[in-house]
Amino acid sequence: MSAGLSSNPISIAVSADEKSNGRLEQRNLEIATRALFRDGLIVLEDMIDHAVLDRLNEKMIKDAYELQSRKDSPYNYNKGNIQQDPPLTSEYFEDSIYINPIVTQVTSTTLGPHPSLRIVSGNTALPPTTDSPPASQPTHNDADFDHPCIPFALVTNVPLVAMTPENGSTEIWLGTHSNTTIVDQEGEHGDRASGRIKKDLLEKRRKERGPSQPEVRKGSVIVRDLRLWHGGKPNLGDVPRVMLAMIHFAPWYRNQMEVEFAEGLRERLTREKTGLEVAATFATDEEVLKGYLNRPYGNTYDFNQVDRIEGIFGDVAR
Repeated sequence: MSAGLSSNPISIAVSADEKSNGRLEQRNLEIATRALFRDGLIVLEDMIDHAVLDRLNEKMIKDAYELQSRKDSPYNYNKGNIQQDPPLTSEYFEDSIYINPIVTQVTSTTLGPHPSLRIVSGNTALPPTTDSPPASQPTHNDADFDHPCIPFALVTNVPLVAMTPENGSTEIWLGTHSNTTIVDQEGEHGDRASGRIKKDLLEKRRKERGPSQPEVRKGSVIVRDLRLWHGGKPNLGDVPRVMLAMIHFAPWYRNQMEVEFAEGLRERLTREKTGLEVAATFATDEEVLKGYLNRPYGNTYDFNQVDRIEGIFGDVAR
């Protein structure tokens, strides 16, 4: 099935009219939907104004150095890759980043109407230091549990700068989302390194359709299936590379995570305005700013669903 397929992702250049209307035209929506079905990933280019990204990037780079300096830095697999939440207050919140209508159009076409937004976080690749030499994450699957074989969650990644192999563009294994199961993985949920794909499976897949570390233009949004094999790569530059991550879950998927926003954002996050079921809790600006860098990270997040259906659809992950 994968023979002859490119290891590089499909990109759509979003037109000015599509951006203004907040919707892809039918042809581009079909391309996005088919890419998510076949490859597990699509890149939507020219989605976010650069000035908007620059402003948030300035704030989050400062925060990245603060997190790096901590004794218990929130790193994922290695100390060069940290999980980093953005400040979700009115001062820093931009609709085009967090509740972009084109992204919601794409995710709701695959997952069903009104997906639920239950995670807003980010992954930052830090420049190497003496204490943290360049290192790659193991190839892993974020769904480190007995997950459904149909699309149930899509990750929206927004890099705040152009991503290249030099600054740690994520390595991706296109097409691995559609037939992967929990038995492909090593490590238990809750371990710092759970979800690692077994080495023999990696070597087999490499011969069929190997990985890529694509360049992604600034202003792009990446939508990928949560089940896709991937791994963070080292940032060989001298500035942190921040990439935001929001997860949309299918409307039938019974996850219970919630996101804390500042109270001033309440009216902007309604279902009528976003097309999403935003699983939100609200706090004052002061409370949000005091706590957003101190949240749990890594495998303390539980992407599984409660009250899971068992015994109807057969073997594991089916």
